[in-house]
Amino acid sequence: MTLVWLPFTGPDEVRRRLGDLPPGLEVDYYGAGGEDVPASVDEVELYVLPYMQPGAKELMARMPRLRVVQTLTAGVDDVVPHVPDGVTLCNAAGVHDASTAELAVALMLASGRHLDVFARQQAESRWHSINGTALADQRVLIFGHGRIGQAIEARLAGFEVASITRVARRARDEPLVHSSDELLDLLAETDVLVIIAPLTPETDRVIGAEALSRLPDGALVVNVARGRLVDTDALLAETSSGRLRAALDVTDPEPLPADHPLWRVPDVLISPHVGGASSAFLPRADRLIKAQLARYAAGEPLINQVSTAR
Repeated sequence: MTLVWLPFTGPDEVRRRLGDLPPGLEVDYYGAGGEDVPASVDEVELYVLPYMQPGAKELMARMPRLRVVQTLTAGVDDVVPHVPDGVTLCNAAGVHDASTAELAVALMLASGRHLDVFARQQAESRWHSINGTALADQRVLIFGHGRIGQAIEARLAGFEVASITRVARRARDEPLVHSSDELLDLLAETDVLVIIAPLTPETDRVIGAEALSRLPDGALVVNVARGRLVDTDALLAETSSGRLRAALDVTDPEPLPADHPLWRVPDVLISPHVGGASSAFLPRADRLIKAQLARYAAGEPLINQVSTAR
């Protein structure tokens, strides 16, 4: 029998969410919330990491028979350092497309139409109108044109944006995608910069003082990727001056300390890294887990394999 760890409460939840499992698999449970580390830590071969649970990654060092780690996150930059040599790492590409794309558009709309300000006014029973910035007629640049970037573009189709510019690590055609080497030159014609690129050594703080200075006055920076793609000090300087706006689901550091000045900058909207945390998450996560377990039990290649080169 092959032992797998699932982040569920027990067999009833497995049956409800995944149905019947393939023969040959034995299941133990870790990560549904607050439980002790199972005694089977020495036997587990396939580990489905619980979603956004601190400390779960470190357990891999205690798993001598581990062969596969399946994350429930699309980004794995924080997981790779913990993956033992010879262990296959698979990410959750596709699971967060809908949820994160929706949040990206929601942040654009909420920032432009001052919904955060109006929410605070409602708590004070205060009626004060403010002119907003529509998505219509805006020039949008999507930095990172993988599955989530494409999902964001699809959701912008009905908003009458003036243009969409796509930027990724490699240039390609049909549709036209610019190389990240061209990013700085493209920012001067950008009203909304949407950041959804993976965090790599090349993208670490790539949106720094120079990049931000190229954006036109009043431009909006939306980050739904990783906080470290943006230089926080540079962003704080540009937003504190009132020249740029920001809508951020991720920050650097994260969580953002309560005394950090970014909290109090007008025209900066912050959500607490909830891009994947919606009703769209569980159905897609369950489909991925079920598919991977079937492939593993049958000896077939797993999907979503990513490099762990360090």
